[in-house]
Amino acid sequence: MTLGDLLAEAAARAPALDAVVFPDERLDFAALAARAGELARGLIGLGVAPGDRVGILLANSPDGAVLLFACALAGAVAVPVNTRYRAVELPFVIADAGLRIVVTSDRIDEHVDLAGLLHEALPGLADAPDPAALELAGAPELRCVVALGATPRAGLLGEDDLTARAVAVAGDDLARRGAGGALGDDALLLYTSGTTASPRGCRISHDAIVRNWTMVAGVLGLGEGDRLWAPCPLFHLAAIGPLVSCVRTRAAFVSDTWFEPRRALDLVVAQRATHLYPAYPPITQRLLAQEGFDAASLTAAQVIVNVGPPDLLRQMQAALPGVVQLSLYGSTEGGGAITYGALDEDLETRITTCGRPLPGTEVRIAQPGTDAPLPAGQEGEIQVRSPVLFGGYANDEAKTAAAFHAEGWYRTGDRGALDDAGRLRFLGRLKDMLKVGGENVAPAELESLLATHPAVKLVRVVGVPDPRLEEVPAAFVELRPGAQATPEELIAFCRERIARFKVPRHVRLVTSWPMSATKIQKGPLRDGLVAELGPAP
Repeated sequence: MTLGDLLAEAAARAPALDAVVFPDERLDFAALAARAGELARGLIGLGVAPGDRVGILLANSPDGAVLLFACALAGAVAVPVNTRYRAVELPFVIADAGLRIVVTSDRIDEHVDLAGLLHEALPGLADAPDPAALELAGAPELRCVVALGATPRAGLLGEDDLTARAVAVAGDDLARRGAGGALGDDALLLYTSGTTASPRGCRISHDAIVRNWTMVAGVLGLGEGDRLWAPCPLFHLAAIGPLVSCVRTRAAFVSDTWFEPRRALDLVVAQRATHLYPAYPPITQRLLAQEGFDAASLTAAQVIVNVGPPDLLRQMQAALPGVVQLSLYGSTEGGGAITYGALDEDLETRITTCGRPLPGTEVRIAQPGTDAPLPAGQEGEIQVRSPVLFGGYANDEAKTAAAFHAEGWYRTGDRGALDDAGRLRFLGRLKDMLKVGGENVAPAELESLLATHPAVKLVRVVGVPDPRLEEVPAAFVELRPGAQATPEELIAFCRERIARFKVPRHVRLVTSWPMSATKIQKGPLRDGLVAELGPAP
């Protein structure tokens, strides 16, 4: 079913059950559906047509969840935008996605001024003569930016204006819009870093997102009335997916506007969360490190999901002896989840493998470069064939074609092996890509940025292990003759221009490079720095 149908079914079956729960606000399924319908009518009133793309630049909030379904009801494609992006990063996504409308809010102005960020990213926005009919050189298809909340902002439409336009759209018009959608239509366009400097938009259909996360709900044993805590941001499938699972099963999606460990732990305990979906060990570790933490206080918790190395998963399982820890293998291109562990498997199996493919999904290991299938036990590229795979990269037919084998196998660029029972072991990445606390970071993007510094002649970026984030970027920089710059200055240069998680944690100035016949070898650079830094504390 479509996302809109999914919400309608939940509201019909369990209208009074909690749907979205935040510390200071909650919506039951009836209210979630009503608010989604109101915002959908507002989008239609602003001229959103079927297939148009709507940007969602919001912190986690009830309205952030609502807008994903509002876009579906209006026949639009939701484009959740990373709130960590800086002003130099936003214009690419806005233009590449062809966004017609961007919706933001003043909910987290004390932490991040999102409207101010848009003003900085889009010259002319603050001075626009008609906020409902923007004409911006840097975003030619963008027609308006809507700001939910009580703070008027120059060049932005307010929530009152959106509400007024919603009133002018009849319920029958909304029903016809929703009925006109097809399962194969795009529901989401999610941007993920590729091996090039710019992120790529992954097209995810209604069928893919609903089918995939219905199966995940089954694996987790999630049911009506359960409460799933998901702290990840709603521009990431580690939160969007669990939200879909909750609506599918009429469970409550529990989250917060930002992650603070003490506040998060109090929320989990107070809400008696039955399922914990931190997904990434840094979040779980910070939760467990809270002073006075007592696993006995999590009396309702049954399942926790983390993705990480076995030793770390083993430590976290030991800290939560009454909760079953599961792991998975997934990607944005794979709809979020490709393989999953099982609740009835033993501990060693659950922490050393990523489980078996979800129903309807096939996974094989192939020889990189030739795509020849490899037998169980041999390492190679993880390849996936499934109805829940993404529909291709937006505006890039060449990259889409290169990502797929002729027989429909998606080349993940990741390295792994299958055991005799069909369980997957993830062994790293074949492609040049870093995973920083669960976020993809392209070394090419950092190299391109640092190359714009006037003192920099040449730069290469590698990943080095980190006890909290799994991996962090490290930059090796050769300065121009006669130029000067300290590592601290180069880190500050990056911090001002890109999202914090992308900023190199280490910078080393070099005057020579390890070379192959024609290329700089990153392996020796990484190995030397790892040896210098020593064992992780």
